[in-house]
Amino acid sequence: MITWNPDLVAFSLGPIEVRWYSLMWCIGLAAAYYVVYRLYKKQGIPEEKFDPLFLYCFVGILVGARLGHCLLYEPEYFLAHPMEMFFPIRYDQAGDWHFTGYAGLASHGGTAGIILALWLYVKRTKVNFIHVIDNIAIATPITACCIRLGNLMNSEIVGKYTGSDYGFVFERLGDTAPRHPGQLYEAIAYFVFFLVGLALYKKWPKKIGTGFYFGFCLTSIFAFRLFVEIFKEVQEPWELDMVASIGLNQGQLLSIPFIIIGLVGLFGVLKRFGDAEKEA
Repeated sequence: MITWNPDLVAFSLGPIEVRWYSLMWCIGLAAAYYVVYRLYKKQGIPEEKFDPLFLYCFVGILVGARLGHCLLYEPEYFLAHPMEMFFPIRYDQAGDWHFTGYAGLASHGGTAGIILALWLYVKRTKVNFIHVIDNIAIATPITACCIRLGNLMNSEIVGKYTGSDYGFVFERLGDTAPRHPGQLYEAIAYFVFFLVGLALYKKWPKKIGTGFYFGFCLTSIFAFRLFVEIFKEVQEPWELDMVASIGLNQGQLLSIPFIIIGLVGLFGVLKRFGDAEKEA
């Protein structure tokens, strides 16, 4: 049993506090940036085509993840307060606003957002779309790993009580009994997927541009998400009725389409689109 109550702040620069969650996001994005940079270089893709990629990915992930949370988990509130979807603020009952940061990001929305952003990126750079998403997919799990570690440092997205001495006691939540560290389960799994993806690329570099790595990334991450939700608390109370009626929570239900898309990539169906793009 581990009693868990870390300081939310990693370090301070004068009056500026850098929180663990923000730091882990930055580390994850920096790691993915480096990996994709190396892949582009090995594959002989011109550096000027790589330069705008980070901006597209960053905006796509952030906007997609934010809108995904607002519209998929708290639509009633955010449709009534649309400004709070786009700005890191929240209005109190007196009508005064407070800076909160982007409290609420959904991985399913982030995935959809980055796919759309990459489509816009290839329209500008003329790099093959399937080639690009395969490269991004190899790096994605390391970013997902870091984000989940940030969730762990924030004591959020926690697991269910274990009913034993095993687990983490999240003191910030007022817990006195251990829970499953669901964030840590996911972080470890995503790190393993990252290593496997690199090993597969080393063995089969010519599969880049076939959709195989894109398929592996989506299938592995969201299949594990479908499984690990068994050990996690639902994020919104209304999901309890959903679980009672269909046996799945929102995170599990949203994972299914991404698993299907991932399988399409793994079985080579996306390669046809890549070949058609080359011919065009």
